[in-house]
Amino acid sequence: MNEPHPPTGHRRRRRLRAEQPIGASPGTLQPPPDALPTRMSAVGYGKSGVVERDQVDLAAIEALRRASSVVWIDVTGVGTVDVLRQLGELFGLHRLALEDVVNQNQRAKVEDFTDYLFVVLRMVDPSNTHETEQLALFVGPDFVLTVQERPGDCFGMVRSRLRDAKGQMQKRGPDYLAYALLDSVVDAYFPVLERLDERLEGIERDILDGKSGSNSVPELHAARRCLLELRRAVWPLREAMSTLVRGDNTHISHDVLPYLRDVGDHVVQLLDLLENYREMTSSLLDLHLSTVNHRLNEVMKLLTVISTIFIPLTFLVGVYGMNFEWMPETDVWWGYPTLLVVMVLVAGGMLRWFRARGWL
Repeated sequence: MNEPHPPTGHRRRRRLRAEQPIGASPGTLQPPPDALPTRMSAVGYGKSGVVERDQVDLAAIEALRRASSVVWIDVTGVGTVDVLRQLGELFGLHRLALEDVVNQNQRAKVEDFTDYLFVVLRMVDPSNTHETEQLALFVGPDFVLTVQERPGDCFGMVRSRLRDAKGQMQKRGPDYLAYALLDSVVDAYFPVLERLDERLEGIERDILDGKSGSNSVPELHAARRCLLELRRAVWPLREAMSTLVRGDNTHISHDVLPYLRDVGDHVVQLLDLLENYREMTSSLLDLHLSTVNHRLNEVMKLLTVISTIFIPLTFLVGVYGMNFEWMPETDVWWGYPTLLVVMVLVAGGMLRWFRARGWL
């Protein structure tokens, strides 16, 4: 449960610094200072089978495009501007779309550029509940182009399905491949939310068992911050999926629309889960504070009872210690024990009365 939480504030500030300068020309490609060098891999498939190429150049992509019905180019890193420009010229990509690819703080959206479809969304890091990265997706008549910020994605199952000669992937067009990629991105959020659910359940058990300590509040705030980051990534995706399933563009066939509607349903489920978990974190924070206040009240009640018991005892001791010549029972041997017995009876009677009133 006590797993490390990388600070998201630094990443957010880095994205803000990566924005274009004020007044820059439209289509200016200015990658972030820490952007990784651009590397490309490609997969071509069709009736002749599947051909995979790792670390390809533009010439290899052109050759693979001529030999295959559909080509999937996966680009990792946006640090090499020249390669991105050449890639845009090869596939006829608009310079504003390339600018959105480089500026990695975009909201999820869908744009139809007539010759291709452009989709931007946030992809969660499978190994970290806090980090998301921008994924740009271009869908053309015979290609799918994806651009990621860094290595590591959730497309392993898609690649396995492409290698299966008996599957549907090799028989479908680029729109079905785009659906499969979108479905993988959306489904990758569910394991992340499951891990968050386990964390919240563990915190709830600790609070109810009285084992919550000073680290419960930081953990709850970390979980809530993570949920806010995920909600910020998923919420615009609902509108983007609605744009896709309306079928207003020519790049998505009618056979693929039911699959995209299923992805849209998954997005709605994600939003419902995110809202439930956000309410749960608020409720757990209130429960923790109530538990702490209850413990404090119990301590104060105990201290008050002890102080109240000693008030009459202190009075008796003060009266008995007054320096007068004629004090009752000071000259007999049983005077001092009698006072002790009276003090014990007073304390015991007060304890019994407190218990009868339900204060103890």
